[in-house]
Amino acid sequence: MSKKYSLNFEYLDLRGVPCPVNYIRSSLAAEKITPNHFLKIDLDKGEPEKMVLSGLREAGFHVKIISDTSSWLTLKVSQGDCSD
Repeated sequence: MSKKYSLNFEYLDLRGVPCPVNYIRSSLAAEKITPNHFLKIDLDKGEPEKMVLSGLREAGFHVKIISDTSSWLTLKVSQGDCSD
């Protein structure tokens, strides 16, 4: 479920979404971000974490873990040439 905020980011909650659907959704959403904007993703740990992190990084996006709990984490995704 994606929600657009008036700030400079879009939010995607992929907790409970199976692989590879979570990677596909995150990749499609990341392709839509513009400079000075970012995508915030909540994601289950384990295989989803590995698939999404490596896939987005290989696609040239800057990916940072901004929150880490025992069962899920939050990622901040921006274009590769953007700073934190």
